[in-house]
Formats: sequence, structure tokens, C-alpha cells
Amino acid sequence: MITEFMSDNTPESSQDSASDTNSETKSISDKYSDVMGKINETIGNVDWTQMGKYGKAAGIIAVVVIAQIIIKVIIDTINFFPILPGLLELLGVIVVGQWSWQNLRTSENREAVLDKLQSIKKTYLG
Repeated sequence: MITEFMSDNTPESSQDSASDTNSETKSISDKYSDVMGKINETIGNVDWTQMGKYGKAAGIIAVVVIAQIIIKVIIDTINFFPILPGLLELLGVIVVGQWSWQNLRTSENREAVLDKLQSIKKTYLG
């Protein structure tokens, strides 16, 4: 077994592996140069006047994602406290009840709400 190990490391085999490494290194550097040349060519062909639209779209998407993360953290923090979600639900029921009492109690108030909804619908939907 020792003789097999020693016989594998002959001076000729070490020279062959060194030349293989040099050819691989040259090959990798050539490939790197080719890839960088193609990237530079592609970047040179881009119409940079249109990048304003894409930048705005990317910015809006980034802001929406960050806002969603912040909202999730806030909601998770609120849900961490056992009594807070129940109190917020009760507050929502009270607010909806109060608004309903003020705006839907009489037929005149109901018609005013419907007229307001119709004007909003006309404004936004045409």
C-alpha cells in the first residue's frame, strides 16, 4: 500500500498536474474575460433613458415590501400582549356601531350616505 502511494507521486506526474493547473487557470481567466466582455457589451446596449420608469417601479415595490414588514411586526407585537387584541376588537365594534347609529338611523341619513357613495363611484369609475 505504501509503495502504491509512493509510486503515484513520481516527478513526471507532478509536472503533468502542474501543467494541467496552468492550462485550467488560463482557461478560467479566458472565460472570465469573455463573460466580462459580454456583460460590458450588454450594458452598453441598454437604453438608459428608460431606466427612470424601472427605478420608480422598483422603488415603489421596495417601499410596499418594507411597509408590509413593518405592519407585520406591529401586529405581531400587539398580538403578543394577551388583552390588547380583544380591546382593539371591542373598539372596532364600538366605532362601527356609533357610525351606524349616526348615519343609518333615519331614512334621510341613509339616502345621504347612498348619494355620497354614488358620487364617489361616479368620480372614480366614471
